[in-house]
Amino acid sequence: MSNPVQPFSDSLFAAVPRQLPSLDPGFRPLSVGVRAFRRELARQPRREVLRLALEQGPEAVSRMDLELFPDGAGREADNLRYAGWVLHFLLWSRGGRRVWMQGPAGLCAALAAQYGPDGTHAFAARIMAQAYAGPFQVRIVADPAELPGARLQALALGGHRDGCRIGFDLGASDYKVAAVQDGTTVFSAELPWDPRGQADPAYHYAQIDEGLRLAAGHLPRVDAIGGSSAGILVDNRIRVGSLFRSVPAEAFATQVETLFERLHQAWGVPLEVRNDGEVTALAGSLSLGLTGILGLAMGSSEAAGFLDRGGHMTGWLDELAFAPMDASTDGASDDWSGGIGIGGGYFSQQGVDRLARLAQLRFAPGLGLPERLKVVQQRVELGDPAARAIFESIGVHLGYALPWYAEFYDFDHLMILGRVTSGAGGETILARAREVLEQEFPELAGRIAIFLPDERSRRVGQAAAAASLPAL
Repeated sequence: MSNPVQPFSDSLFAAVPRQLPSLDPGFRPLSVGVRAFRRELARQPRREVLRLALEQGPEAVSRMDLELFPDGAGREADNLRYAGWVLHFLLWSRGGRRVWMQGPAGLCAALAAQYGPDGTHAFAARIMAQAYAGPFQVRIVADPAELPGARLQALALGGHRDGCRIGFDLGASDYKVAAVQDGTTVFSAELPWDPRGQADPAYHYAQIDEGLRLAAGHLPRVDAIGGSSAGILVDNRIRVGSLFRSVPAEAFATQVETLFERLHQAWGVPLEVRNDGEVTALAGSLSLGLTGILGLAMGSSEAAGFLDRGGHMTGWLDELAFAPMDASTDGASDDWSGGIGIGGGYFSQQGVDRLARLAQLRFAPGLGLPERLKVVQQRVELGDPAARAIFESIGVHLGYALPWYAEFYDFDHLMILGRVTSGAGGETILARAREVLEQEFPELAGRIAIFLPDERSRRVGQAAAAASLPAL
């Protein structure tokens, strides 16, 4: 591959969408850029092929093949951009302890370098190593036959309504608890906490246990506990979690990773904890009887979860907070990963705060992101056009993100919930996202139904759904 030097302004991915977020005119959605890339590629008499395989484990491998511009077409930089975004999205959506690739040698080498110690995606490589408890590897092979074949691991999980259950949902600014008796929620609450700034893991254990005891006080007994938590969890173990980012590495390994196992031992009942995105999708499935559903929770960050058309969870990571969706080199940035243009900077309290600054809204000194969100939501209710523009812009972001998400997830229903969607702002997000789909992607507008659950479910529905995770 020749030297891929090309200004972004000359890139196919610099294509301007028909609808621009009023507060974010530099937004360049990948869905529009990819469409422009493919239209130009269709004019080529021949194409190169890049073949990717992401191995999560012996029984789970994701495959994708990409058609690219041939050498001499002058699109080497766009080839690298496109392949890089696809691979990065695959990695955060599917997960992978090992990436295999076969295709143009120079392109493969450039992609592999992005995940090296000094590469642009070194953070992702480090997180994958933590998630899969082993070194993250990128392997380039010469023969397509050397790539592992696709294998999908379908998991039946949740939906158990019998008995007296406690559910919890851990977020960055609060956590929710629910007491559920034979499928009926008899108590729910939102409890404030500040986990990300706490270095002592005893704080996290004590806070969660206190919430469980509060919920238990509303039940005649406790038969099972189910939980939802941000981060990457494997077999009830916390492998990666931004909620615990201040805990030193040694204490994380000995006390945070086993936190839910210790709660299980202390309570002596079945306990199951899953990623908050997965529970989001489960909540939609339980409340509406849907399958083929992608759930997006917009809270302290963006959480996602997916149920396939058979109603199964896939075991994928679904960490779309770190997955790219904006091609702009000036897109929103993330304070933890350093990523630019990734979902967590748009569909979260961080995204609201960024747009509020662009709208020149002012907040009282020392006000945290959750409190700033409440102020913005209150101003929407009072008819403030600047505050409303924040949620309109998020709706445009979402409308353009969905066709890109549909490249990787086969879904018919999208459910959005979380603090950012509360009140009139959530309805505004929904309306603008639908409008973008209808005008820009009519073929998807007729297939994908976007909806909000009721107001209470947007806030505590995940905790009640999480209660259904363990079987008695």
